[in-house]
Amino acid sequence: MKKKSENRLKAAARPVHPQKPARPVPGDTLGIIAPSSPFDKDKFQKGLSFIKDLGFRVFFPETIFEQKKYLAGTDAIRARALNAMFADSDIKGIICARGGYGSLRLLSLIDFNQIAQNPKLLVGCSDITVLLNSLFSRCGLVSLHGPMIESLANATEPTKHAFSEILLTDQNLSIPSADPVTVHAGRASGTLTGGNLTTLCHLVGTPFAPDFSGHLLLLEDIGESPYRIDRMLTQMKMAGCFEQIYGIVLGAFTGCGDPADVYQIFYDNFAKDSIPVLAGFSIGHDEPNLSVPFGIRATLDTDSGLLSFSESLFS
Repeated sequence: MKKKSENRLKAAARPVHPQKPARPVPGDTLGIIAPSSPFDKDKFQKGLSFIKDLGFRVFFPETIFEQKKYLAGTDAIRARALNAMFADSDIKGIICARGGYGSLRLLSLIDFNQIAQNPKLLVGCSDITVLLNSLFSRCGLVSLHGPMIESLANATEPTKHAFSEILLTDQNLSIPSADPVTVHAGRASGTLTGGNLTTLCHLVGTPFAPDFSGHLLLLEDIGESPYRIDRMLTQMKMAGCFEQIYGIVLGAFTGCGDPADVYQIFYDNFAKDSIPVLAGFSIGHDEPNLSVPFGIRATLDTDSGLLSFSESLFS
Protein backbone atom coordinates (compact mmCIF):
# COMPACT_ATOMS: atom_id res chain seq x y z
CA MET A 1 0.00 0.00 0.00
CA LYS A 2 2.79 2.42 0.86
CA LYS A 3 4.52 1.79 -2.46
CA LYS A 4 1.32 2.52 -4.41
CA SER A 5 0.82 5.77 -2.47
CA GLU A 6 4.36 6.92 -3.22
CA ASN A 7 3.92 6.14 -6.91
CA ARG A 8 0.64 8.08 -6.99
CA LEU A 9 2.32 11.15 -5.47
CA LYS A 10 5.18 11.02 -7.95
CA ALA A 11 2.84 10.60 -10.91
CA ALA A 12 0.71 13.53 -9.77
CA ALA A 13 3.73 15.84 -9.71
CA ARG A 14 5.02 14.88 -13.17
CA PRO A 15 5.13 17.99 -15.42
CA VAL A 16 3.14 18.11 -18.64
CA HIS A 17 3.99 19.88 -21.89
CA PRO A 18 4.30 23.66 -21.31
CA GLN A 19 1.35 25.73 -22.49
CA LYS A 20 1.98 29.42 -23.15
CA PRO A 21 -0.91 31.85 -22.77
CA ALA A 22 -1.91 34.25 -25.52
CA ARG A 23 -0.71 37.80 -24.96
CA PRO A 24 -3.44 40.12 -23.64
CA VAL A 25 -3.59 43.35 -25.62
CA PRO A 26 -4.87 46.77 -24.55
CA GLY A 27 -8.63 46.72 -24.69
CA ASP A 28 -8.77 43.15 -23.39
CA THR A 29 -10.28 42.33 -20.01
CA LEU A 30 -8.07 41.09 -17.18
CA GLY A 31 -9.74 39.23 -14.33
CA ILE A 32 -8.82 39.91 -10.71
CA ILE A 33 -9.03 37.18 -8.06
CA ALA A 34 -8.16 36.93 -4.36
CA PRO A 35 -7.17 33.30 -3.75
CA SER A 36 -5.37 34.02 -0.49
CA SER A 37 -5.75 36.76 2.12
CA PRO A 38 -7.98 39.86 2.25
CA PHE A 39 -6.51 43.07 0.84
CA ASP A 40 -6.55 46.80 1.46
CA LYS A 41 -9.43 48.24 -0.58
CA ASP A 42 -7.79 51.63 -1.17
CA LYS A 43 -4.59 50.00 -2.44
CA PHE A 44 -6.72 47.65 -4.52
CA GLN A 45 -8.40 50.55 -6.31
CA LYS A 46 -5.06 52.30 -6.84
CA GLY A 47 -3.55 49.12 -8.28
CA LEU A 48 -6.53 48.72 -10.60
CA SER A 49 -5.96 52.26 -11.86
CA PHE A 50 -2.45 51.30 -12.96
CA ILE A 51 -3.80 48.31 -14.92
CA LYS A 52 -6.44 50.52 -16.53
CA ASP A 53 -3.80 53.11 -17.44
CA LEU A 54 -2.03 50.39 -19.44
CA GLY A 55 -5.18 50.16 -21.55
CA PHE A 56 -6.81 47.07 -20.06
CA ARG A 57 -10.32 46.58 -18.77
CA VAL A 58 -10.71 44.81 -15.45
CA PHE A 59 -13.33 42.47 -14.04
CA PHE A 60 -13.71 41.00 -10.59
CA PRO A 61 -16.59 39.23 -8.83
CA GLU A 62 -18.20 41.01 -5.90
CA THR A 63 -17.19 38.03 -3.75
CA ILE A 64 -13.60 39.26 -3.98
CA PHE A 65 -14.38 41.50 -0.99
CA GLU A 66 -15.51 38.60 1.20
CA GLN A 67 -13.52 37.92 4.34
CA LYS A 68 -13.30 34.88 6.59
CA LYS A 69 -10.75 35.66 9.28
CA TYR A 70 -7.37 35.59 7.50
CA LEU A 71 -8.85 34.45 4.16
CA ALA A 72 -10.56 36.39 1.37
CA GLY A 73 -13.76 34.38 1.76
CA THR A 74 -14.42 30.67 2.03
CA ASP A 75 -12.37 28.14 0.12
CA ALA A 76 -15.37 27.40 -2.11
CA ILE A 77 -15.84 31.07 -3.02
CA ARG A 78 -12.18 31.62 -3.81
CA ALA A 79 -11.82 28.41 -5.83
CA ARG A 80 -15.03 29.13 -7.75
CA ALA A 81 -13.69 32.55 -8.74
CA LEU A 82 -10.41 31.03 -9.97
CA ASN A 83 -12.13 28.32 -12.00
CA ALA A 84 -14.63 30.80 -13.45
CA MET A 85 -11.91 33.17 -14.63
CA PHE A 86 -10.19 30.43 -16.61
CA ALA A 87 -13.51 29.23 -18.05
CA ASP A 88 -14.62 32.71 -19.19
CA SER A 89 -13.45 33.31 -22.76
CA ASP A 90 -13.85 37.07 -22.31
CA ILE A 91 -11.11 37.09 -19.65
CA LYS A 92 -7.69 37.22 -21.33
CA GLY A 93 -5.50 37.16 -18.24
CA ILE A 94 -5.73 36.87 -14.45
CA ILE A 95 -3.95 38.94 -11.79
CA CYS A 96 -4.09 38.11 -8.11
CA ALA A 97 -5.06 40.84 -5.66
CA ARG A 98 -2.71 39.81 -2.88
CA GLY A 99 -0.75 36.92 -1.39
CA GLY A 100 -0.71 36.21 2.33
CA TYR A 101 -2.08 32.71 2.90
CA GLY A 102 -4.82 30.52 1.47
CA SER A 103 -3.90 29.22 -1.99
CA LEU A 104 -2.83 25.89 -0.51
CA ARG A 105 -6.39 25.29 0.66
CA LEU A 106 -7.74 25.55 -2.90
CA LEU A 107 -5.73 22.83 -4.62
CA SER A 108 -8.27 20.05 -4.18
CA LEU A 109 -11.01 22.36 -5.54
CA ILE A 110 -9.28 23.50 -8.73
CA ASP A 111 -10.53 22.23 -12.09
CA PHE A 112 -7.13 21.42 -13.59
CA ASN A 113 -8.62 19.84 -16.73
CA GLN A 114 -10.55 22.99 -17.55
CA ILE A 115 -7.52 25.19 -16.98
CA ALA A 116 -5.39 22.96 -19.21
CA GLN A 117 -7.94 23.52 -21.98
CA ASN A 118 -8.05 27.29 -21.42
CA PRO A 119 -4.48 28.48 -20.75
CA LYS A 120 -4.24 32.18 -19.98
CA LEU A 121 -1.89 34.54 -18.19
CA LEU A 122 -1.75 34.20 -14.40
CA VAL A 123 0.21 36.79 -12.38
CA GLY A 124 1.21 36.64 -8.73
CA CYS A 125 3.93 35.89 -6.18
CA SER A 126 4.37 35.09 -2.48
CA ASP A 127 1.52 32.71 -1.49
CA ILE A 128 0.52 32.53 -5.18
CA THR A 129 3.66 30.39 -5.56
CA VAL A 130 1.29 27.50 -4.80
CA LEU A 131 -0.79 28.22 -7.91
CA LEU A 132 2.11 29.07 -10.23
CA ASN A 133 3.81 25.75 -9.51
CA SER A 134 0.74 23.52 -9.26
CA LEU A 135 -0.75 24.81 -12.49
CA PHE A 136 2.56 24.30 -14.27
CA SER A 137 2.93 20.76 -12.88
CA ARG A 138 -0.66 19.73 -13.61
CA CYS A 139 -1.53 21.82 -16.69
CA GLY A 140 1.81 22.98 -18.09
CA LEU A 141 0.62 26.57 -17.60
CA VAL A 142 3.37 29.13 -18.22
CA SER A 143 2.80 32.05 -15.84
CA LEU A 144 4.27 35.30 -14.53
CA HIS A 145 5.89 35.68 -11.11
CA GLY A 146 5.25 39.37 -10.55
CA PRO A 147 3.55 42.13 -8.56
CA MET A 148 -0.09 41.91 -7.55
CA ILE A 149 -2.85 44.49 -7.51
CA GLU A 150 -2.35 45.61 -3.91
CA SER A 151 1.44 45.92 -4.25
CA LEU A 152 1.15 47.79 -7.56
CA ALA A 153 -0.53 50.62 -5.63
CA ASN A 154 2.79 51.78 -4.15
CA ALA A 155 5.21 50.00 -6.46
CA THR A 156 8.38 51.75 -7.58
CA GLU A 157 8.91 52.71 -11.20
CA PRO A 158 11.27 49.76 -11.93
CA THR A 159 8.56 47.34 -10.77
CA LYS A 160 5.89 48.99 -12.90
CA HIS A 161 8.18 49.29 -15.91
CA ALA A 162 9.23 45.63 -15.80
CA PHE A 163 5.60 44.54 -15.45
CA SER A 164 4.29 46.69 -18.30
CA GLU A 165 7.25 45.87 -20.57
CA ILE A 166 6.72 42.13 -20.35
CA LEU A 167 2.97 42.58 -20.85
CA LEU A 168 3.16 44.98 -23.79
CA THR A 169 6.33 44.11 -25.77
CA ASP A 170 7.72 41.07 -27.56
CA GLN A 171 11.31 41.46 -26.36
CA ASN A 172 13.04 38.45 -24.84
CA LEU A 173 13.74 39.23 -21.24
CA SER A 174 17.19 39.62 -19.67
CA ILE A 175 17.41 40.43 -15.97
CA PRO A 176 20.68 41.53 -14.35
CA SER A 177 21.35 40.89 -10.69
CA ALA A 178 21.15 44.31 -9.03
CA ASP A 179 23.74 43.32 -6.44
CA PRO A 180 25.39 40.18 -7.81
CA VAL A 181 26.84 37.78 -5.29
CA THR A 182 28.18 34.52 -6.71
CA VAL A 183 27.47 31.80 -4.18
CA HIS A 184 28.72 29.17 -6.63
CA ALA A 185 30.08 30.03 -10.07
CA GLY A 186 28.82 28.56 -13.31
CA ARG A 187 26.43 28.76 -16.22
CA ALA A 188 23.32 26.65 -16.77
CA SER A 189 20.08 26.61 -18.74
CA GLY A 190 16.74 25.14 -17.74
CA THR A 191 13.06 25.86 -17.19
CA LEU A 192 12.62 28.57 -14.55
CA THR A 193 10.22 27.82 -11.70
CA GLY A 194 10.12 28.29 -7.92
CA GLY A 195 9.06 31.32 -5.89
CA ASN A 196 8.57 31.71 -2.16
CA LEU A 197 10.72 29.21 -0.24
CA THR A 198 8.35 28.79 2.71
CA THR A 199 5.39 28.17 0.42
CA LEU A 200 7.30 25.63 -1.66
CA CYS A 201 8.35 23.84 1.51
CA HIS A 202 4.67 23.52 2.49
CA LEU A 203 4.02 21.58 -0.73
CA VAL A 204 6.52 18.87 0.20
CA GLY A 205 4.83 15.53 0.79
CA THR A 206 1.60 16.53 -0.95
CA PRO A 207 0.35 15.29 -4.35
CA PHE A 208 0.99 18.83 -5.61
CA ALA A 209 4.71 18.97 -4.86
CA PRO A 210 6.45 20.16 -8.06
CA ASP A 211 9.26 18.27 -9.77
CA PHE A 212 12.23 20.63 -10.23
CA SER A 213 14.36 18.22 -12.28
CA GLY A 214 16.00 20.06 -15.18
CA HIS A 215 14.92 23.42 -13.80
CA LEU A 216 16.51 26.65 -12.69
CA LEU A 217 14.99 27.36 -9.29
CA LEU A 218 14.11 30.90 -8.18
CA LEU A 219 13.86 31.33 -4.41
CA GLU A 220 12.92 34.30 -2.24
CA ASP A 221 11.38 34.89 1.19
CA ILE A 222 10.49 37.40 3.86
CA GLY A 223 10.76 37.50 7.64
CA GLU A 224 12.45 34.12 8.07
CA SER A 225 15.45 33.75 10.39
CA PRO A 226 18.55 32.20 8.82
CA TYR A 227 18.14 28.98 10.83
CA ARG A 228 14.59 28.61 9.47
CA ILE A 229 15.86 29.02 5.90
CA ASP A 230 18.48 26.35 6.63
CA ARG A 231 15.79 24.09 8.10
CA MET A 232 13.54 24.46 5.04
CA LEU A 233 16.38 23.81 2.60
CA THR A 234 17.50 20.81 4.63
CA GLN A 235 13.98 19.36 4.70
CA MET A 236 13.50 19.87 0.96
CA LYS A 237 16.91 18.43 0.21
CA MET A 238 16.23 15.30 2.28
CA ALA A 239 12.90 14.99 0.47
CA GLY A 240 14.73 14.94 -2.86
CA CYS A 241 13.32 18.24 -4.09
CA PHE A 242 16.65 19.50 -5.39
CA GLU A 243 17.81 16.40 -7.23
CA GLN A 244 18.85 17.24 -10.80
CA ILE A 245 18.18 20.98 -10.56
CA TYR A 246 20.48 22.97 -12.84
CA GLY A 247 20.91 26.22 -10.95
CA ILE A 248 19.53 28.54 -8.26
CA VAL A 249 18.45 32.17 -8.68
CA LEU A 250 18.22 34.02 -5.35
CA GLY A 251 15.82 36.94 -5.11
CA ALA A 252 15.25 39.18 -2.10
CA PHE A 253 15.34 37.66 1.37
CA THR A 254 13.70 40.63 3.07
CA GLY A 255 13.94 40.76 6.85
CA CYS A 256 15.84 37.48 6.95
CA GLY A 257 18.92 38.77 8.76
CA ASP A 258 22.33 39.49 7.29
CA PRO A 259 22.29 38.58 3.57
CA ALA A 260 25.81 37.17 3.94
CA ASP A 261 24.47 34.63 6.45
CA VAL A 262 21.68 33.64 4.06
CA TYR A 263 24.11 33.21 1.17
CA GLN A 264 26.41 31.11 3.36
CA ILE A 265 23.49 28.79 4.08
CA PHE A 266 22.93 28.29 0.37
CA TYR A 267 26.65 27.70 -0.15
CA ASP A 268 26.72 25.08 2.59
CA ASN A 269 23.68 23.30 1.16
CA PHE A 270 24.67 23.34 -2.52
CA ALA A 271 28.47 23.64 -2.79
CA LYS A 272 28.83 19.91 -3.47
CA ASP A 273 26.20 19.97 -6.23
CA SER A 274 28.38 22.01 -8.64
CA ILE A 275 25.48 24.12 -9.87
CA PRO A 276 25.52 27.91 -10.35
CA VAL A 277 23.96 29.88 -7.51
CA LEU A 278 23.66 33.64 -8.03
CA ALA A 279 22.16 36.07 -5.50
CA GLY A 280 21.07 39.69 -5.58
CA PHE A 281 18.09 39.66 -7.97
CA SER A 282 15.37 42.25 -7.32
CA ILE A 283 12.59 39.68 -7.19
CA GLY A 284 10.34 39.01 -4.21
CA HIS A 285 8.93 40.87 -1.21
CA ASP A 286 10.86 44.09 -1.66
CA GLU A 287 11.04 46.96 -4.11
CA PRO A 288 11.70 46.69 -6.89
CA ASN A 289 9.98 43.38 -7.57
CA LEU A 290 10.78 42.52 -11.18
CA SER A 291 8.47 40.28 -13.19
CA VAL A 292 9.84 36.93 -14.39
CA PRO A 293 8.16 34.19 -16.47
CA PHE A 294 7.77 30.72 -14.97
CA GLY A 295 7.69 27.66 -17.20
CA ILE A 296 10.01 28.74 -20.03
CA ARG A 297 13.72 28.18 -20.55
CA ALA A 298 16.26 30.60 -19.16
CA THR A 299 20.03 30.78 -18.73
CA LEU A 300 21.77 31.74 -15.50
CA ASP A 301 25.33 33.02 -15.93
CA THR A 302 27.29 34.07 -12.84
CA ASP A 303 30.08 35.67 -14.92
CA SER A 304 27.72 38.16 -16.56
CA GLY A 305 25.35 38.30 -13.57
CA LEU A 306 22.39 37.69 -15.86
CA LEU A 307 19.23 35.63 -15.95
CA SER A 308 18.24 35.65 -19.62
CA PHE A 309 15.35 34.14 -21.56
CA SER A 310 15.56 32.93 -25.15
CA GLU A 311 11.80 32.81 -25.70
CA SER A 312 8.68 34.79 -24.87
CA LEU A 313 6.24 34.12 -22.07
CA PHE A 314 3.43 34.26 -24.63
CA SER A 315 2.43 31.98 -27.50
